[in-house]
Amino acid sequence: MTQSLKDKLIILLLAALGAAFLVTFIAIEEQAEIFALLVFAGVLIIASAKLGLTDKISQSLSRNERLLNLSVIAAMLVVIFWFHEDHFPLLMIATVLLYVVACCGLNMQFGYTGVVNFAGAAFFGVGCYTAAVLGGTGTPLLLVIALGGVMAAIIGSILIIPVLRTRGHYAAVVTIAFGLLFRTFLEVNDTLGGPQGLPVSGMNLFGWDFNSNIQITENIEFSFYMNYVILALIMVILTFILMRRIERSWIGLNFDAVRLDETAAACYGINIKRWKILSFTLGNFLAGTAGALFAMMLGFIAPSNFAFSDSLILVSIVLLGGMGSIWGTILAAGLVVLLPEKLQVIQEYRFLLYAVVMILILLFRPQGVLPRNLRSYIPGWRG
Repeated sequence: MTQSLKDKLIILLLAALGAAFLVTFIAIEEQAEIFALLVFAGVLIIASAKLGLTDKISQSLSRNERLLNLSVIAAMLVVIFWFHEDHFPLLMIATVLLYVVACCGLNMQFGYTGVVNFAGAAFFGVGCYTAAVLGGTGTPLLLVIALGGVMAAIIGSILIIPVLRTRGHYAAVVTIAFGLLFRTFLEVNDTLGGPQGLPVSGMNLFGWDFNSNIQITENIEFSFYMNYVILALIMVILTFILMRRIERSWIGLNFDAVRLDETAAACYGINIKRWKILSFTLGNFLAGTAGALFAMMLGFIAPSNFAFSDSLILVSIVLLGGMGSIWGTILAAGLVVLLPEKLQVIQEYRFLLYAVVMILILLFRPQGVLPRNLRSYIPGWRG
């Protein structure tokens, strides 16, 4: 058996195991069974690392990136269609996918250019409120999703001015202050519903009502959340392609140069402010688009959805997965969103759990669970 065939079999086997694990984890309800499944997965991962299988698997994945991408999409489709009738599992999956899009925006800021942003939930909220305001005006709802991103980018372009004038923890304080001001603004603004919030029109695409169940045959009916899950998956795929193209282009080279050493980059003629503004704007655009679709899916939003604690959850996803790592972001979003929902015993202590996990990650694995590999510069955007 050739090495190429072995690599492909490994990737297909991993995708099948991943789909089986995710289906089992979402389907089971008993807390003891959930804990047992997590322990089993942890033991399996540790044993693979001890036996040296992890490095071999990583090499196989890196040699067959296209097959890996297609296998992950296929595995996700299997999981989605497995729960085609169940509202809550599909709602969780859609939430994970939209968090991935928003956190990819943060990753572009944190992981690519080193721009600090602790107001991720605020820009996510800008997209939500854009969808709420424009949803009943007759504006095409696909355009509303894009406008949610545009509004987040415009507001972010205002915030970037003080961010560029500060560094480190001072810049972090600026974004924290903006996040707090954003929620306060929503609470005192009666036009935007005040503390009670606003209803949001559901997605309607070319006459297809996303809030109606999908009738396939007389006996087969899909949950209406399937519509949002598929659209969210498409958004994740497009975001993934965008992030990969940026990383492997001269734009990514400039982003990395700014993050690693601003002084050296400036000495070589790189415009520091230009690249920070670009990454901050693109990152907020992604968060805004995810927020717009999220609001349509929920049907109602309120200022309490965009507290500072929600921004910390987004930041924890980025840090847990690994700054600049797209696959790490996907894995971390799944862990952070799904674990508290399945482990009801930790529901009230989830923020304490996030804090403990972040401390452990920063102490023992600061590069994250799936750290970003050495960047690849591929001229012409090939690969």
